[in-house]
Amino acid sequence: MLLTARVAVMRIVFCGTPEFAVPSLLRLSAHPEISVEAVITQPDRPRGRGQHISNSPVKDAALEAGLHVYQPETIRSDSSQESLKRIAPDAVVIIAYGQIVPARLLTIPRLGWINVHASLLPRYRGAAPIHWAIANGEILTGLTTMQIDAGMDTGPILLQRELGIGPEETAPELSARMSEAGASLVVDSLLQLDRGEISPVPQDSRNATYAPILKKEDGLIDWTRTAQQIYNRARGFTPWPGAFTMYRGRGCNLWGRPAQGAAAEGQQPGEIVSSTKGIYVVCGGGTCLQAEFVQLEGRKRISAREFANGARLTPADRFL
Repeated sequence: MLLTARVAVMRIVFCGTPEFAVPSLLRLSAHPEISVEAVITQPDRPRGRGQHISNSPVKDAALEAGLHVYQPETIRSDSSQESLKRIAPDAVVIIAYGQIVPARLLTIPRLGWINVHASLLPRYRGAAPIHWAIANGEILTGLTTMQIDAGMDTGPILLQRELGIGPEETAPELSARMSEAGASLVVDSLLQLDRGEISPVPQDSRNATYAPILKKEDGLIDWTRTAQQIYNRARGFTPWPGAFTMYRGRGCNLWGRPAQGAAAEGQQPGEIVSSTKGIYVVCGGGTCLQAEFVQLEGRKRISAREFANGARLTPADRFL
């Protein structure tokens, strides 16, 4: 009679809320050496245009997988602490959960709280690393797994994986790729940490850069920037706050991409130029942005040509 070796199972709790965290939850719950004992996610909230109360993407995925779901109003509550102590997990995986974990909870799991951050730490610490990496014109980014500590993305690093950024890639597109890549990275990190194959490495804070939460004003176009810089920010700030400007005293969302060739001598940033080849906006450094679509405040999105024809452009017209 053959005896099969018993596989040691790592018991974990998973904390997450948005779609970005779902691939990691599914990968972890399907792994034969990992048991997801509970899923912690944000309470049901109003979502979407209709603001109907609905589950988080992580809750939907957890319920479909038959996992136990816990939704504390705050992770800081005594009941949250008692629940974690009762489960006594080997590790807690936390991905885009949406609440700050108090220090008193960090020591409960044997291997700590393991986070997947969407940058090559210590670069782009903060809430919006994907958006700011694109907005700043980076061509390389990556993922980092780390043990979280009391700081903001300052914990020791476990594993990192580089990813290129496509020249036309937007924040939602890169986010979708990173969420899939992060799923395998977190599994590798957990198993290798448990086996003693990797050791946490402290971050060098001297090389830290920051990716603060996005604000509405980040999307306001500064026409003294080059066309490429404006395009990068538009890609990074998709879908919100987008790229917007002012036209004849009204807000105006604008979509476009850098044009070949340079602006004519004497043309000023923000100046609108209509030609048989397209509608162009003069940018800094003698560059031009070819406008593709325009949406005036309170109106539908239309092509840049339709906008130019309807606006009856004058030589004095410009975006501000």
